[in-house]
Amino acid sequence: MKKTTLLVTTLLLCFRAMFAQPPASSKILPNPIIQKKLANGLNVVTVPFDSPGLAAFYIVVRAGSRDEVELGKNRLRAFLRTHDVSRNRQISEGKIQRGSEINRRVRQCQYQSRPYALSYDRQRGKTGNDVRVESDRFMNLKYSLQDFKTEAGAVKGEYTKNSASPYTLLNEQIQNTAFDSHTYKHTTMGFFKDIVDMPNQYDYSKTFFNRFYRPEYCTIIVVGDVTPERVQSLADKYFGKWEHGNYVTTVEPEPEQKSPRSTHIKKAGFPAYIDLNYKGPAFNDRTIDMPALDVLSSILFSEKSELYKKLVLNEQKARFINGGAQDSRDPYLISIGASLVKAEDMQYVKDQILAALEKAKTTPVDPQILKETQMHLKYQYAMRIDNATTIAESLSAYTWLTGDPEALNRQYAQYEKVTPADLMMVASKYFIPAHLTIGTISAAENDNIQ
Repeated sequence: MKKTTLLVTTLLLCFRAMFAQPPASSKILPNPIIQKKLANGLNVVTVPFDSPGLAAFYIVVRAGSRDEVELGKNRLRAFLRTHDVSRNRQISEGKIQRGSEINRRVRQCQYQSRPYALSYDRQRGKTGNDVRVESDRFMNLKYSLQDFKTEAGAVKGEYTKNSASPYTLLNEQIQNTAFDSHTYKHTTMGFFKDIVDMPNQYDYSKTFFNRFYRPEYCTIIVVGDVTPERVQSLADKYFGKWEHGNYVTTVEPEPEQKSPRSTHIKKAGFPAYIDLNYKGPAFNDRTIDMPALDVLSSILFSEKSELYKKLVLNEQKARFINGGAQDSRDPYLISIGASLVKAEDMQYVKDQILAALEKAKTTPVDPQILKETQMHLKYQYAMRIDNATTIAESLSAYTWLTGDPEALNRQYAQYEKVTPADLMMVASKYFIPAHLTIGTISAAENDNIQ
C-alpha cells in the first residue's frame, strides 16, 4: 500500500511539473544553436547534442513550389531535390549511388511537405565525408537529357499513384479554387498537364537549379556529437568556393477573396467528406496570430473539444473532425475537415462547425482550459524533439520559413502569451465568410450545401 501511495504521489508531482508555468526566459530547445554565415552567404548551423557517435546532417534549400512562378513550370524543384540522376566528377559511382539511396528514403517526407525542400543523412562519425559528398552534389550536379526524361516519367507515375486518393484530388482542387494569383494555386505535386510536359523542361530544370541551389538560399544544419569548430571548418573547406547567385523570386500576392467558393468531387462508395478552408496568415514568429490559431484549433477541434464530443461521440454524425493552420511563408489556408457517416448530414455538420467558429469570436475561453491547452501543445512538441534527427528536422522547417533556426524558440515562447482575448481576435480576423473555400466529396453531382 505504501508503494502504491508513493507511486501516485510521484505521478502527481510529475504531472504538476509538466503543466507548471516555465520561466519566461526558457527555450523549447535548451541546446545552443550556433550559427556562422560564410562569405558567400551560406549559413552553417551547429547544435551540439548528447548523441555519442551520431549526428544528423541536413541541407535546407529555401525554394519550393511557391518559387515556381513561371506558368506551366512546376514540380521541377522536386526533381532536383531528389538528385536521383546526379553524376559526380570527383567522387566514385559507388558513393553517389549511396547518396541517391539516402535521398530516396527521404523523398516521401519531402513530397508531403508543401513548402520546403531538404536533403539529409544520418551518420556515425562520418560527417566530414557527407559534407564532401553533398558539396559536390550541390555545386557540380550533372545529369543527361535521357536521365532527366527517365526521372520525369517516374514523376508522372507518382502523380498517378497519389491521385488515386480522393483526398489528394480534393486538396489539389481546393488550392486551385482558393487561389487566383499566388503560386500556392498549384500543389507540391503540381498540375498534371505540367507533369506530362515535364520531359520537355530539361533546360528549365537547369535554370531552376542555377537560381536556387546557391549558398545564399541554403543552410547547413548539423545536430549531434559534433563541435561548431569542426562543422564550420568542413563547411568552409568544401562549400567556401560555392559561388553566390543573383536571382530573387517575385511571387505575386493573392488578392483578397470577396465571396465564398466551392469545389466538389463525385465519388461513389467513398465516405462523404467536407473541408472548410479560410484564408490564414503567413508564418511570423514575432506575432501572436499563429500560436493563437493553434491553441484555438485545439480547443475547437481536438478529441477533447465540445464539437468533437457532440458530432463524433454523441450524435455519431462524423467519423472525425480536425482543423488548424499550416505554417507557410506567405498567407495560406486554415482548414477544418470532417468525415461524415452519412452524406445527408453534410449541411448539418457544416452548420455546427460554423456555429462553433462564430461563438469563438465573442465568447472568452475558460482560462483553465486555455492554460492546459497551451501547456499540452508546447510540451507535446518538446517531447518529440528528443534526438538529433528530430531536432534537425524541426530546425530545418523553421529555417525554411524564416531563414533563422532560432525562430523555433521564438515561436514556442509565444504560446505562453496567448490570452482569451487573442483567441477571439484571431477568430474574428480569419474566420470571415467571404474568405471561405469549401471542398466536398460525395456520391452526388454537387455538394448541395448552402
